[in-house]
Amino acid sequence: MSFTTPHRRVAALLLSGSLALSLTGCFSSSPQSTGDDDARISLAMLQPPRSGLTPLSDDAFKLSRWSTAETLVVLDANGDALPGLATEWTQTSPTEWRFTVRDGVTFHDGTALTAQQAAASLMAATKATPLPRILNGVELSATAEGDTLVVTTGNPDPLVPQRLSSPQLSILAEAAYGDDGVVDPVGHGTGPFVLVDVDGTAGATLDRYDDYWGEPAAAAGIDVTFVPDGGARAAALRTGTADVVEAVPVGQVAQIEDDLIHEVPMPRTNTLYLNTEKGPFKDPAVRAAAAAAINRATIVDTVYEGRADVAAGLLGPALPWAADLRDSSGYQEELADHTSKPATVDGVKITLGTFTDRAELPEVAVLLEQQLEAAGFVVEQDVREYQYIEADAIDGAFDAFILSRATVIDSGDPVAYLQSDFSCDGTFNISQFCDAEVDALIAKASQTEAGEKRRSAVMAAEAAILSRNAAIPMLHERVIQGEAAGVSGVDRDPRERTLITAASVVAR
Repeated sequence: MSFTTPHRRVAALLLSGSLALSLTGCFSSSPQSTGDDDARISLAMLQPPRSGLTPLSDDAFKLSRWSTAETLVVLDANGDALPGLATEWTQTSPTEWRFTVRDGVTFHDGTALTAQQAAASLMAATKATPLPRILNGVELSATAEGDTLVVTTGNPDPLVPQRLSSPQLSILAEAAYGDDGVVDPVGHGTGPFVLVDVDGTAGATLDRYDDYWGEPAAAAGIDVTFVPDGGARAAALRTGTADVVEAVPVGQVAQIEDDLIHEVPMPRTNTLYLNTEKGPFKDPAVRAAAAAAINRATIVDTVYEGRADVAAGLLGPALPWAADLRDSSGYQEELADHTSKPATVDGVKITLGTFTDRAELPEVAVLLEQQLEAAGFVVEQDVREYQYIEADAIDGAFDAFILSRATVIDSGDPVAYLQSDFSCDGTFNISQFCDAEVDALIAKASQTEAGEKRRSAVMAAEAAILSRNAAIPMLHERVIQGEAAGVSGVDRDPRERTLITAASVVAR
């Protein structure tokens, strides 16, 4: 890995602080415009690399957002699998899938993509420590037969193509993989931009890759700077020292021109988990009273300054199919059949926990305390750093707990979230919730093939969970993305997999 002084535009961005892979363009909401093909895009990102930009860690999402590392499969807005570095695939048995690797693809070091190298990349991921999150609980192996990649799993897994879309399973050249287990992505991807330099945790430089197998990049390159300070990122957008800015803080938005701000719905829900095993909320009617007391719109308007979506369910607008399925007769019948009538509450004492790591959550806790006490509860708050409160929350030490929770992770599918949070054996079951009918519905969803039927099964499970008030979804979060005047073709991706694409361009 080489180290260089950042580009001058990157240096300017740092001074202001003192004041993906997109093969389908599924999430792009900006029309492509004619720009300067010699212009470079200056990008200010929230967090620096944590693991040396290895694709076997969460740093993989940076590589995909820079369109330098690519995967065999990509996802559309609904989470359905589409061709990437693999052009087609078939399931040949309950545990075997065969993928045809795209012909004519070269890595940035000039070597050719083969099924053999695709298999080698996947196998490197299976041997990594720690294991990439997408492979937790999955026994996966990969081999090559000619230009066919054969992927097998220990148990039937209907989500194999979706798993292979995870940036943590990006396919890199053979030279990227060292004998010591270190993976070096510099110059070893297949995307429209080649990663040429990394300046530690300060920035990175990417250039257009002229031999890209798809449409060539419209921009000459990307100059990345990592700017953890939100005020500095906002200043970079205001002053024009950055073309694209990740995660503009809500408190800075008023100082920025409206047409430079774009809100992207996130698959993250701010939820109140109620302890269904012991204490006052063991009673479904008391849980129903708490649900009736919460004014979601007030929380959105006050804490989030209107820049969030009032929750209608566990899954928000980042999963566009969820809202339509809530209108189904089966969903509504489930709610009607199992939702308890709220109890009359007078002086019921409850403990309410949350954490300080997300600055808005203590503010949410204050509003919730007011709303619950107006309904007759007596609330005692316990607010700590997450590392000091997580174990207590999972052990059921609180009557209620506020959590900002991601509802889809790497596969683009919410079933793993439902299993961990709401099944009897769930590993993140803060509600201490266990219901045989809900377990059966989650199991059915997990075993259903990807697509419309699986989505319907997911929503059946959501309805059952909501009807029992195991958790009360309050709002769905958004991230604010900044794009300077003249920028187009930038993705606004709820999953945060894509950002700068081959179509991205800036007119100077």
